[in-house]
Amino acid sequence: MENPAFRPFETALPQEEALATLRDALNGAEDGEIFAERRKSEALSFDDGRLRSASYDASEGFGLRAVNGDVAGYAHSTDVSIASLKRAAETARLAVGAGGGTYSDPPQATNKKLYTDADPISAMPFPVKVETLREIDSYARDLDQRVVQVSASLAASLQEVEILRADGVRVRDTRPMARLNVSVIVEKDGRRESGSAGGGGRLGLDGLVDPKHWQAQVQEALRIALVNLDAVPAPAGEMDVVLGPGWPGILLHEAIGHGLEGDFNRKGSSAFAGLMGQQIAARGVTVLDDGTIPDRRGSITVDDEGTPSQKTTLIEDGILVGFMQDRQNARLMGVSPTGNGRRQSYAHAPMPRMTNTYMLGGGADPGDLVAGIKDGIWAVGFGGGQVDITNGKFVFSCTEAYRVKDGKVGAPVKGATLIGDGATALKQIRGLGNDMALDPGMGNCGKAGQWVPVGVGQPSVLMGGLTVGGSAA
Repeated sequence: MENPAFRPFETALPQEEALATLRDALNGAEDGEIFAERRKSEALSFDDGRLRSASYDASEGFGLRAVNGDVAGYAHSTDVSIASLKRAAETARLAVGAGGGTYSDPPQATNKKLYTDADPISAMPFPVKVETLREIDSYARDLDQRVVQVSASLAASLQEVEILRADGVRVRDTRPMARLNVSVIVEKDGRRESGSAGGGGRLGLDGLVDPKHWQAQVQEALRIALVNLDAVPAPAGEMDVVLGPGWPGILLHEAIGHGLEGDFNRKGSSAFAGLMGQQIAARGVTVLDDGTIPDRRGSITVDDEGTPSQKTTLIEDGILVGFMQDRQNARLMGVSPTGNGRRQSYAHAPMPRMTNTYMLGGGADPGDLVAGIKDGIWAVGFGGGQVDITNGKFVFSCTEAYRVKDGKVGAPVKGATLIGDGATALKQIRGLGNDMALDPGMGNCGKAGQWVPVGVGQPSVLMGGLTVGGSAA
């Protein structure tokens, strides 16, 4: 059964009273809003032949923010009531002081809709979800006798938000999310290796539980595991690297994307601060952040301040041309907001965050890029990594990679890590493939203790002179 529409400013927080309270809190402030949210989520995990866990969570609350200059006061509560709103207003008001600023213009209105508002949790009976996971487990074990363990998970959520501004502008958005993940472990001669696949987006579970879809995910997870089963120790040293398309864009996201968020540049802590209009990447490199792609995991119809999502060019033909902005940082930097004001929940204040960040493709055949390597690696899959935003230095681990010598793809390698810094790596790009792809929908981004769903993408990319850390000399 569908839940009634989330309309707190018509029920628990009647708009007339809520608006009066907000205006009192923002008297003399430059910006602010009430952000009300209702969220529910379900997750099922099937592991080693049985349902290991099943959880359902629901929450709701509001946050009230007052902004003046570079100062923001924020208070939140799980009690969605006028009494709690008034206490939150008093708290937020204290943080910004007497104010004196001019209230900012409201976000531009939009009627676009990038995804369904249907609830992916209630659209499918619980027993069907469990049986799907059971079928995945059985299918994976039947594919290859070397499979010794299978893990599969289904997750779905629905986030409903309503934003009220002091000028009376009210914005609503309903955001679904669904995801399927599969992981297998294979064993041969006492050696065990794993492989994973999956993804999703702002859509229902129907497509994810279609046998054609999940069977392909199982096959991909098994393929990666079997590749790693034959992997040799990775080389070490400075060498050329070809990054595969799609998910390897996570390196772009971490090593470069965070450095192009407005707050880091306003404060001068980004490696790219003060470089607007300058060449920071090789010619031909164009990077965008685009929250307007329908049904994508990182897409948002409006951001968490009510600004419509946008397609923002960050780097064009190697030149730095833009940053990702929320309202506060945009105002302080004298530019327009880009629809990148995002927050994890009502309990968090918004900040500039990425949506779907990707590099445009070039004209090279991917095979020619690999064939151009004299001595290096071809990195197809990526795992975790670490990045220092202040200097862009990164360390990323490869989950699937191959040794390349004299243009010939050799054995898969295990334990390879890529080490470098984003600013240098951008300038060392020597070729872009014609195979640009977005990731399958599995990214989460952390910043200042907040997590939001994101997307990444890129074509095959030839980079020169990266440091590869491995276990072989």
